[in-house]
Amino acid sequence: MKKSLFDRIFKPEVITLANGHKVERPRSRMPLIIICLFAVLTISIKLTGFDLMIVIKRLYQLGAILGKIFQPDFSFLPKVIGPLIDTIKMSLLGTIIGCSVALPIAILSSSNINKNKTINFLCKLLLALVRTLPTIIIATMAALIFRLGTFAGTVAITIFTFGVVGKMLFESIETIDMGPFEAMESFGANKFEAFWSACIPQILPTYLSHCLYCFEMNIRAASILGYVGAGGLGLLINERIGWRDYNSLGTVLLVLFIAVVVVDSLSTYFRKKLG
Repeated sequence: MKKSLFDRIFKPEVITLANGHKVERPRSRMPLIIICLFAVLTISIKLTGFDLMIVIKRLYQLGAILGKIFQPDFSFLPKVIGPLIDTIKMSLLGTIIGCSVALPIAILSSSNINKNKTINFLCKLLLALVRTLPTIIIATMAALIFRLGTFAGTVAITIFTFGVVGKMLFESIETIDMGPFEAMESFGANKFEAFWSACIPQILPTYLSHCLYCFEMNIRAASILGYVGAGGLGLLINERIGWRDYNSLGTVLLVLFIAVVVVDSLSTYFRKKLG
């Protein structure tokens, strides 16, 4: 009897062995996966109103803008240096303060160090709440509270860094070897002395690596905080886009790209040394 298409695709194939036994070889799930993906893609296109033809028709505009961006106006370069320094200062100061505050909170959030379940829960809840807020939202709130300028951007980066480093660090602390810590306590050391002597050497390289990683992210984040008035290169980028001055925008983006590459290279070098 001829099998239906459904049976050929989804029903297992029966194989007869040499000894007469029959076994079932399951069919591949790939056709079902492809059908599900196609259905999800179709529904998503319908719900979002995506139109590929509009994208194709507007490609020439993208090409025109990119053509101007890739022809930077280097006479605009002197006006970029000041905002670039502001961006680096915001990132560096925000990273230092955020990482410093994250260390004690991460320790209190670690269940293997802090046995007080209430404090442990509250610290983890604080880190979770901070991480749910995007940097741009934090910067907007900071700009409303502390006025426009780099100070608001520094506050936003500090809060963002605190949430990210605190989360990654307490997870790292919970995986360390507690044998030396317990041995120090058995010799009469208090929790702080035992932690400082037995745990800090284990988590210090990881902690510094997290700090360097956050500094990399903060350079990129600080470059867009100007959209909410937090200063730095973001303010310049927003201004150039508003004036449709894409040649000058290309200069700003080129400087930002060089800064990010330099910071990434230095951060990678130091993380290898720590490892």
